[in-house]
Amino acid sequence: MKRLTENILYFLLLILCLGFVNLSASAISVNGEEPSHSMELEYAEQFSVDYYPDGSKLLTLGDSRQQFLLVPAGSEIPSGLPENIVPLNKPVKNIYLAATAVMCLFDAMDRLDAIRLSGTKEDGWYIEGARKAMQDGSIIYAGKYSEPDYELLLENECSLAIESQMIYHKPEVKEKLEELGIPVIVDLSSAETHPLGRTEWIRFYGALLDEEEKADQLFTEQTGYLNSTASGGSTGKTAAFFYINSANMVVVRKSGDYVSKMIELAGGNYVFDNIGDPEKSTATASIEMETFFAAARDADVIFYNSTIAGEVNDLAELIAKNPLLAEFRAVKEGNVWCTAQNMYQDTTNLGQMIQSFHLIFSGEAENQDELPYFFRLK
Repeated sequence: MKRLTENILYFLLLILCLGFVNLSASAISVNGEEPSHSMELEYAEQFSVDYYPDGSKLLTLGDSRQQFLLVPAGSEIPSGLPENIVPLNKPVKNIYLAATAVMCLFDAMDRLDAIRLSGTKEDGWYIEGARKAMQDGSIIYAGKYSEPDYELLLENECSLAIESQMIYHKPEVKEKLEELGIPVIVDLSSAETHPLGRTEWIRFYGALLDEEEKADQLFTEQTGYLNSTASGGSTGKTAAFFYINSANMVVVRKSGDYVSKMIELAGGNYVFDNIGDPEKSTATASIEMETFFAAARDADVIFYNSTIAGEVNDLAELIAKNPLLAEFRAVKEGNVWCTAQNMYQDTTNLGQMIQSFHLIFSGEAENQDELPYFFRLK
């Protein structure tokens, strides 16, 4: 009996130890305090947030190569921080935003006021809030990610740059920003394996701006869309998602890409089971029209991706890109939908996007010509 009791105590101690390691695996001691708790994530795998009793937060991205300690306003930066941890004083403001997929998250939280500088010009935004902010001058263009206007950043007291992973192709830019005292967050939302993992990054930026409650509410709305859609099960409908580039090649999403996963989550079946090199970071694969025709000619629905190649207004314009498209079953039956231009800039609403896919697959969109993020070609 004594041995059994010892084993139970040992087992409970082991669980507690493992739980502690899980809580603080990427965390540190701040002013002698361990984190009190961590943000509980549903889908995202590329970030974590640890909270400390003094109000500090440790933001960790990816494999801990990027770590930022948010320090409460009026508090001193803790001494003895590891060299890889970058301190940020709250509130974070005058941000230079070069990662386009992030703008919608700030906009949804009604916190565009935290952004002062943009890596995209006004006419490059399909987010209305961003366009208006640039029109009224509250957000100004400061050069694209590869060629930022360093003087303008310094003049506007930029306290943080948010970059996409494209910055790794220009490491000298990242180094220069950091040399000037501007910390750089490299957004990893595109590395998430689940579509709503991308949307859950609103909770990361919510933590950055002390807007956790608002971010949680917005994220919960999207999980609601997904849950209601998933309850419908498979529709059995097949689908293709593509565009035709300037070289007349058909560009499709890779198998397992977040768009093909949205199709599957919506109850559809993506026509390509195994296309694209899984070892490469690119999300698309280019194929000949004949190969595409063989795989997608009998698809129930086809989606034309206008975000890259530009919108087409009707079936005639689509067929003009390649006459072979006229032989597709979906074209003959009028089941062709075009994406709206804002699709890739609006990761906030991927749950709603999945719902739109589902409405098309289930036939509930039969009498509708337009849905959030899609419109029917006639």
